[in-house]
Amino acid sequence: MALFTRTAPAPEAPQHREEMDVMPLPYFEVDVPIRSTEQPGVRGVHVFTGRADSRSAAVRIAHEVYDAAHVAWEAGLEIPHGRPDCWGACGYRPGWELDWPAATAGRWTKPSTFDL
Repeated sequence: MALFTRTAPAPEAPQHREEMDVMPLPYFEVDVPIRSTEQPGVRGVHVFTGRADSRSAAVRIAHEVYDAAHVAWEAGLEIPHGRPDCWGACGYRPGWELDWPAATAGRWTKPSTFDL
């Protein structure tokens, strides 16, 4: 990780930047069915959220985030989180198998699709 400090004032930003005209990507929720590898019959859903430009991109990114968490956990490293696109993992739970082919994705419009 690099740390940058600025000793001189930054040049004035232009009044209009093309990047500011671009709408931010929408949030998606990816629901992935899971099953316990230690307790037969115990199932659930693992939910990932973040910004993406399509449902297929959301599933791909969620899978990448999960794979990175798994690799870090196996290596005894900190789970990566806090990506600029808001995808990340808070942890990794061994003993659960995710069914990626059955994953579904849609626009995230509320904190959870579950009715509690």
